[in-house]
Amino acid sequence: MKKRKSATIQSIPIVNKRTFWQNVVKYRILILMCLPAIIFFFAFSYMPLPGIWVAFVKYNYRLGIFNSPFVGLKNFEFLYTSGKLFELTRNTILYNLAFIILGNLVAIIIAILLNELRSKWFKKVSQTMMFLPYFISHVLVGFLVYNILNYDTGFVNTILTNFGLEKWAPYSDAGVWPVILVIVQLWQVSGYNSVVYFAAVMGIDSEIVEAARVDGANGFQKIKYIILPSLKPTMIILLLFAMGGIVKGNFGLFYNIIGSNSLLYPTTDIIETYVYRATITNFNFSTASAIGLYQSIIGFLMVMGCNFVVKKIDKDYALF
Repeated sequence: MKKRKSATIQSIPIVNKRTFWQNVVKYRILILMCLPAIIFFFAFSYMPLPGIWVAFVKYNYRLGIFNSPFVGLKNFEFLYTSGKLFELTRNTILYNLAFIILGNLVAIIIAILLNELRSKWFKKVSQTMMFLPYFISHVLVGFLVYNILNYDTGFVNTILTNFGLEKWAPYSDAGVWPVILVIVQLWQVSGYNSVVYFAAVMGIDSEIVEAARVDGANGFQKIKYIILPSLKPTMIILLLFAMGGIVKGNFGLFYNIIGSNSLLYPTTDIIETYVYRATITNFNFSTASAIGLYQSIIGFLMVMGCNFVVKKIDKDYALF
């Protein structure tokens, strides 16, 4: 008689999923470390959300937010009836794109160069010197730019005059100011932005770098195949975060450098500077809230769109 083969039934282990509170208990230390950030965003980002209603009412100080008369989209007419909505939005987005892309690129280069320095003393001094411009007031930055580019007594025109060349009049030439403003912005914030990338470079496993050196990799190969791929997650996260404020311009930089020079408005006027000039004599919270809501909606759409693209390419680098 043929013996029947005994079928062995293997028991499949049942994995019990943890509940929310079990995860809270397990990761209590990490949650405690994140608690200050959670409180900050809850207090300053989520609690003020009902205040969005101000953008749709004619705000009255005595009646308050929710008792003020409802006016619908009337507060938004301030922008689209001026005929400059497209120009202002275009200028703001293009400037911020230049600040984000070039700013991150320069910050990465600075971080890599600092990492390649062998002298610790020189590295600390260089990092400190590049870090200091971030703390200079925009008022002082505007004063420095004016003294460099002033037509009559500016530093640049003084040099040109000494060499027998014609003077340069940048304050009457709107075309040169996108380049000037980008250079000033990079000079002021690149050292500060490089701190995050420098920390990421310092966090790379030294054994990987030493193994590459043993295998004969030179400095450029080490940067290309080890450092830059390691900086990719940090760069993508910072870019996604920056997209949220892409329609919010740096008012201090533009106002203190450009001021009230109407000749330069076609290429330098952004949403903040236009709103400031238009509402300085008749300011109201409803108009300001409408402008802020317009900027926030576009910023939200930009973040969601960029996150969707990143998720399609590599979901590990997406925010959610």
